[in-house]
Order: sequence, then structure tokens, then C-alpha cells
Amino acid sequence: MLRKVRGGGALQPVPTLVSILRGLVGGTLGILLLMYLTRWTGTPWVMAPFGATCVLLFALPNSPLAQPRSVIGGHLLSSFIGLLFINLLGESILSVSLAVGCSIAAMQAFRVIHAPAGADPIVVILSGIYGFDFLLSPVLIGSVALVLVGVVVNNIGKDLRWPEYWFGAKPARITIKDEIM
Repeated sequence: MLRKVRGGGALQPVPTLVSILRGLVGGTLGILLLMYLTRWTGTPWVMAPFGATCVLLFALPNSPLAQPRSVIGGHLLSSFIGLLFINLLGESILSVSLAVGCSIAAMQAFRVIHAPAGADPIVVILSGIYGFDFLLSPVLIGSVALVLVGVVVNNIGKDLRWPEYWFGAKPARITIKDEIM
């Protein structure tokens, strides 16, 4: 058992200065846009998990977790599940726990895995949000806004291309052997 947890893999490569600046600029502009839209409209367009979304979008833009399908779909699906659980089971430890577990399973099943979205049910239930209008604002509008900032920031430079795919990408084939290994 101890051999499995001792590590030994290589540390991620040192990021370039351009990559670090892209993270700084992208994260700043993404959250700044949402904060200004919140102030301008009086409607919340930002939620805490969007900060973690910025990490993926601007520090690891080629990750499957940072693609528009996962960002938008993951936040929508997980927030919907959080709303479903709070409306059916109320605000409880069990409700939060089940909602997070179901969100992870649903994101896997729908191929929209986005790690920050795992926090969405927690936000919904612990904040006592019962209205499904939360799915429009901040969830949909906020995640789309961050993706649009990603389109601009992640394509600055001649050799850059983002996203890898949008919504209609062909799924990779996984065999049972791959799943067991």
C-alpha cells in the first residue's frame, strides 16, 4: 500500500513567463468582467468556483477540464443538481454530500468534468439558494463570459489555439482494459 502513495513522478514543467502572464491577465480580466457586470446590473454574475475555473482556463487551457463544454456544462449540471437537492431534501449535511457525489457522477456520465463545478452544489445549498433562476445568472452567463475571455486571452500569440473543442467533439474510446489499468 505504501508503495502506491509514495509518489516519484516528475514535477510539472516550469511555466514560461508568457504562460504566467496569461494566467494573471486572464484571471484578472475574467473576474473583473463578472464583478463589473454584477455591479452594473445588480444581479450576481460571479460565484466563488469561478476563481478556480480561471485557474484551469488560463493556467491549463489545453486540459479537457478547461474546454468550453466542461466549463459551461459542468457548472450548469452541478448547479442544477445542487438546486434539485436543496429543493427536495433541504439544507442538510446529507443533502450537500449527496449533491456533490451526484454532481461528480453526472459530470462523468455527460463528459463535462470540470473540477471547480464540484463546489457548485455546496455554494447552492449552504447559501440557501432555492430558485432555478440561479442557473441563468450567475451560472450560465458567468461561465459563458469566462469562456469568452478565454477565447481572447488564450489565442493571443501566433502559435496558440483555444479551445481544443467546443460541444460536438467525438468522444474518445475507452476499453474495459483501459478502465481497469
